[in-house]
Amino acid sequence: MVWGVLEEMRIRSLGVIDDAVVELSPGFTAVTGETGAGKTMVVTSLGLLLGGRADPALVRIGAGSAVVEGRITLPPGAPAARRAEEAGAELDEGALLVTRTVSAEGRSRAHLGGRSVPVGLLAELADELVAVHGQTDQQGLLKPARQRGALDRYAGEAVSVPLAAYGEVYRRLRAVTAELEEITTRARERAQEADLLRFGLGEIEAVAPLAGEDAELAAEAERLGHAEALASAAALAHAALAGNPEDPESVDATTLVAGAGRALEAVRSHDPALAALADRMGEISILLADVAQELAGYADDLDADPLRLAAVEERRAALTQLTRKYGDSVGAVLLWAEESAARLLELDGDDDRIEELTAERDRLRDELSVLAQRLTDARVEAADRFARAVTAELASLAMPHARVSFDIRQTEALDEAAGVEVGGRRVVYGPAGADEVELLLAPHPGAPPRPIAKGASGGELSRVMLAVEVVFAGVDPVPTYLFDEVDAGVGGKAAVEIGRRLAKLAKTAQVVVVTHLPQVAAFADRQLLVEKTNDGSVTRSGVTVLEGEERVRELSRMLAGQEDSETARAHAEELLATARADG
Repeated sequence: MVWGVLEEMRIRSLGVIDDAVVELSPGFTAVTGETGAGKTMVVTSLGLLLGGRADPALVRIGAGSAVVEGRITLPPGAPAARRAEEAGAELDEGALLVTRTVSAEGRSRAHLGGRSVPVGLLAELADELVAVHGQTDQQGLLKPARQRGALDRYAGEAVSVPLAAYGEVYRRLRAVTAELEEITTRARERAQEADLLRFGLGEIEAVAPLAGEDAELAAEAERLGHAEALASAAALAHAALAGNPEDPESVDATTLVAGAGRALEAVRSHDPALAALADRMGEISILLADVAQELAGYADDLDADPLRLAAVEERRAALTQLTRKYGDSVGAVLLWAEESAARLLELDGDDDRIEELTAERDRLRDELSVLAQRLTDARVEAADRFARAVTAELASLAMPHARVSFDIRQTEALDEAAGVEVGGRRVVYGPAGADEVELLLAPHPGAPPRPIAKGASGGELSRVMLAVEVVFAGVDPVPTYLFDEVDAGVGGKAAVEIGRRLAKLAKTAQVVVVTHLPQVAAFADRQLLVEKTNDGSVTRSGVTVLEGEERVRELSRMLAGQEDSETARAHAEELLATARADG
């Protein structure tokens, strides 16, 4: 089912294009024109609509910004339509309007169905709507990783399901291996750390400090160091309050206050104010008696033992040794001890942790081995089908004797720790499995299969890529295919066959081809000509639909460089007739 058709694009201030509209047909559209006329701007414009990188250098000189607008028809229920509506976009009579703006300063904005959206959303929709292929894609096909990706895409769930499971196990194995390596390589450092912690905990345990002990000892040392002065002061104060038994004539505070109290008590009934003062005087008398009694007891209890003072200072010195090393106070020392004991348990548990991690690593390697073998088996099976399908397509692209095959192999691991067991051999494994995939081409009978990066010419590579894309169209189709000079390096009969095959692909999908080959353009349902004006720009009238005589003239120019050459015109008409007959 076709899920969408790109109807038209309007391009403004992009490269050599001032303001032009590109009208596309549902089938096969060929875009032609002189070299440098701006044909590739069509590809660039579509790339911007599909969320491609915005290059401010593309903005036409003198313009503030470049704008590309596209109109894509989407039937109800199409995945792209649902995704766009989820983003708040509105369809215009079944068509999705896409706009991309690039400022000369490099800012980029995207709009979808009248709603501003992240550029990344355009890229998401592109995966469902368009497949773009050009010279860079051909070069990409030369890379083994891209070839493996193409094979995996063709294989579908047969590879994607075990590959997803493999990826989870692979990531966990890397994490376990990294942790195991970190523990083992730092074993000496961790052992030294553990020894230091044990020594510190031993010192603290030997002293056995108590919370708040340092403050209590400091107070006791202060008292013991001034015991004589404290006792003398207490005795003098007691004598002043309670009197001196050895001096009967001495006057003490208690006696004086008592006399004052008696004087007030005698007359208190005559004035409430004086009665209140008499009560307070009684309270003072009681308080003085209590203080005098406590002073007598303080002097009796005061310990002036120098041995006790020496013991206190010795204990304080031991605590000071700890606070110099492990904290500012005894409380901080006790906290360090608690944290260090926990850390020591962790360090002492390294052996157990190493054993656990080693067991998990071995288990994960075994699991990875099974999944890697499943991937290899699925790829080998899919590679045979894929190669046969591409080979069949090459036969219809003027390469009837060419044979395509895949070389699937694993790289032997030099280090046992770096490999995984697959099929009885220890091989290197990576995020996508243990397989190295390389696409081989034997262009004619008797030629040995060689990697396409080494054995394929430019024209052969173009046809291999087209054949691969046609095969993909049968198993994983998209609505629109855009080919930018995929026919590079091809001519003659091969070019005719490419045109014929593109026309066949266009029966089930929209195909847009930027081409310089008349043999390809002749098979198009619609041919667009890109022309510059005298000032070197492409205007609205610079992208025209060619019909009848105009199309013959353009094909003649493409064939011979001369629009009015009778021989070229005859050849052009013959090409068109051949294309119509095939259709």
